Amino acid sequence: MSGPPERTAFDLDGYARRVRDGPCFVCAFLRGDPDYRHHLVHEDDDTVAFLARHPTLLGYCLVAPKRHIESWVHGMARDEFLRFQAVVHAVATAVEATVPTERMYALSLGSQQGNAHLHWHVAPLPPGVPYHRQQFPALMAEHGVLAVDDDDQAALAGRIRARLRMN
Repeated sequence: MSGPPERTAFDLDGYARRVRDGPCFVCAFLRGDPDYRHHLVHEDDDTVAFLARHPTLLGYCLVAPKRHIESWVHGMARDEFLRFQAVVHAVATAVEATVPTERMYALSLGSQQGNAHLHWHVAPLPPGVPYHRQQFPALMAEHGVLAVDDDDQAALAGRIRARLRMN
């Protein structure tokens, strides 16, 4: 890939229907459902991390426990949460070593109404993004998603996995 991918419009209504009416996207991915395929960057006994299917930033990953839980406050014991956060940190470190990053964002999104399976967003803000397009605007699909090529995403996932093995 030469240069950052262009942004393309995103079907927010279709996405909302899919996450509200469809199966849990993390559980479907773990079952191998081809409609919920993602590029894996990390997997261990308890946790999975993969590139976002509709990224707004290059290298945007999701990190989730394999067990279907919906709240990190009520669904994880403190030691389990800390182990999970160690994976979030490792993935963020590998992503930052792979793509140009000015700031790494990490946050938990989703709700009981859609995308309920606990997952952490790890999103690298590239250098040079104007301030008014940083933070939440950089993450919002309302501003478009990157038109990423599947082969490029697969290669990026491989580079992130390689960095994870180095750490």
